[in-house]
Amino acid sequence: MYKFRLLIIWTIVLASCNSAQQKPAEGGTAATNASENAPADLPYKASYSSSWSTDVTDADLKMVLMTYKNWADGNMKGLGAGMADTVEYDNANGKHYRLSNADLMKMWTTSRDSLSSIVIDMEAWQKMYSTDKKEGHIVTWYKETDTYKTGKVDSAYFQDINRLKNGKIVWYAQYKRPALPNQ
Repeated sequence: MYKFRLLIIWTIVLASCNSAQQKPAEGGTAATNASENAPADLPYKASYSSSWSTDVTDADLKMVLMTYKNWADGNMKGLGAGMADTVEYDNANGKHYRLSNADLMKMWTTSRDSLSSIVIDMEAWQKMYSTDKKEGHIVTWYKETDTYKTGKVDSAYFQDINRLKNGKIVWYAQYKRPALPNQ
């Protein structure tokens, strides 16, 4: 738990440092200055993007967080409303899906129907906008406790990436770490 919280704090510090670096210099732009201020001797080049801001709307943040609330409440119609017509989904078990909204909701409804309750403790989130790719993301960190209809209780920590386009989630990637018995 300590390491998980340390990871969250480190991510927030890193994001705030990145935001501070992206203030435009006289005559420049935030995206230009961020890349100009990056050390030249980094051992890797980002294959997706290394140019980020927090320019994601609060409406998009609320929509993403509502999908988690709708999942916990069993409101599959509300959950589906936050998803695009076609969604790419990288499951925590390593499987990749590209599904229509209807097929995704069918798959998730089957999974949700096996549970009598879900409790989500949303620990943190970060709005991220790739200035070069022009794509918004909401990254979430949370603990989910599932109670199955059989009575079994299972808890895990998740980190999810929600990529947005036109106010809908178009890509969803999920990473999971099982919670220890006393967490």
